[in-house]
Amino acid sequence: MKTAVELSDDVAEAARAFAARRGITLRSLIERGLRLAIRAGRDREGFRLRDASVGGRGLQAPYRYADRSRIRESIYEGRGR
Repeated sequence: MKTAVELSDDVAEAARAFAARRGITLRSLIERGLRLAIRAGRDREGFRLRDASVGGRGLQAPYRYADRSRIRESIYEGRGR
């Protein structure tokens, strides 16, 4: 499959020089790089956020059914806001 890729001048020059030093084509270098990136993406384990909850019973009674703005007001209460 043919496709066009736009690279910045400095990256293109560095890639051409890198490929020439190794005796490979720019196409081959790009394919190798893409294969490595794809493989690395597959091998990575998905991010898992640790459970940082505490053993409470949810919000305290006055805030259990409060909307976000009421909770925020309470946070900043007495702080000159």
